[in-house]
Amino acid sequence: MKRLRTGVFSLLCALLALGSISGAQAQEKKRAMTLGVAFYNLENLFDTINNNGKYDLEFSPAGSHKWDGRKYWSKINNMAFAISNMKTRTTPLGPAIIGVSEIENITVLQDLVANEQIKDLNLQIVHHDSPDRRGVDVGLLYNPRMFKPINVTNHLLSIPTLPNFRTRDQMCVVGLLAGSRVGVIVNHWPSRRGGTEQSSYLREAAAALSRHIADSLLAIDPKMGIIVMGDLNDDPSDKSCAEVLGGVRKKEEIKPGGFYNPFWQKLEEGIGSYIYRGAWDLFDQIIINSNLVDGASGLTFMEAKVLNFEFLKQPNGQYKGYPLRTFSGGAWTNGYSDHFPTEIFLKKIVE
Repeated sequence: MKRLRTGVFSLLCALLALGSISGAQAQEKKRAMTLGVAFYNLENLFDTINNNGKYDLEFSPAGSHKWDGRKYWSKINNMAFAISNMKTRTTPLGPAIIGVSEIENITVLQDLVANEQIKDLNLQIVHHDSPDRRGVDVGLLYNPRMFKPINVTNHLLSIPTLPNFRTRDQMCVVGLLAGSRVGVIVNHWPSRRGGTEQSSYLREAAAALSRHIADSLLAIDPKMGIIVMGDLNDDPSDKSCAEVLGGVRKKEEIKPGGFYNPFWQKLEEGIGSYIYRGAWDLFDQIIINSNLVDGASGLTFMEAKVLNFEFLKQPNGQYKGYPLRTFSGGAWTNGYSDHFPTEIFLKKIVE
């Protein structure tokens, strides 16, 4: 009898050990995948053809910038170089998604993705012509190996008190990011022209539209990840971002269905994406909903960065460290943009 009990005990131990090994092997089969989601204001990426009258004249050979083929292709090359440098050790193919603004048309994006520096990424384009008077739009570049669009809608920002108001539409791209459903809302909110306080109501209206789009998506799929990105022309603590859209400063403050703004703390640390009169702003934001914080979407937020690479900065002089622009004081400086790109990183557990 003693020998029988000993044998049963040994069998149980063996089965438990086998179960532990199987569990460990199952865990080993799972791995964490990192996905980058970026935004970049390309600062007046116009072609050389004047097809918008006085609004487009400066970016033509006859305009004040003498915008010719040499300058245009140099700009394309510079922007492609910037994108090529967005690769990291954990994202060797660069961001899965790059929202862009201040682009004239789909042609300039086609020229950009065809550049030899990023051609091998096979970046695809989502674009829509907006009613903006200057003729600039928002758009989306994506790597088809990581993101698959399902639906695209474009949303007009109308201001009842300003019947002739024209600005960029908000582009909403719903798709599968490494198999998880996300909605990406790409923005370029109204500028601060006329004064920050005087024009604040325009950006608050834009924030309300973004929130409405997001709420509509969540009504269809409560677990969808929502990403609101763009040049918002406001800082994270401004009313449009903090109150109307509801982007909170800390992850611990987020409520179900709410938004978290990881760039709020970046600005408090003195890190900005745009500088005006010697003070840094962080207009280029990527704001995420609670489903991307708690992992309900299948994706979990890891970190946020301002991609202030050294080559994107003025190397010396009075404005050392500022973004190296295409033009400065009316002179062609052969730079990049007056904004730094921004990026967030998401984690996906895959089999």
